[in-house]
Amino acid sequence: MNLWICSKDLKNIIKMEIQEILNYYLYEDTKRLEISFRLTIDSEDEVRNDIINLDVAEEFGYELVKDTLSFFDLSDDDEEDEFDDFETIDEDILLNFLNEYYVVYPDKLPKIELL
Repeated sequence: MNLWICSKDLKNIIKMEIQEILNYYLYEDTKRLEISFRLTIDSEDEVRNDIINLDVAEEFGYELVKDTLSFFDLSDDDEEDEFDDFETIDEDILLNFLNEYYVVYPDKLPKIELL
């Protein structure tokens, strides 16, 4: 199967590439990810914010959330220090997912907000 992309479509895809993830927050109870980022065409005082269900990432084949240690591996001494590290998100995988997600669903790309 051949995929044909015209030059106009290619230019739009390149414009939609995420340049930088500014921050994100994982809502574990609702399995949603709140994220702020910039595209390559955005200026330094512009940001885009979105909330994405983790189920969508799984549909794309991405496992964004990784358990980094087991609850039973925690001792009383290091419980407070390492609790924040219980689940992590690989930012490279997150970036790849977001770029793919917004190419497939360009209408879901958030509008620019000024900082």
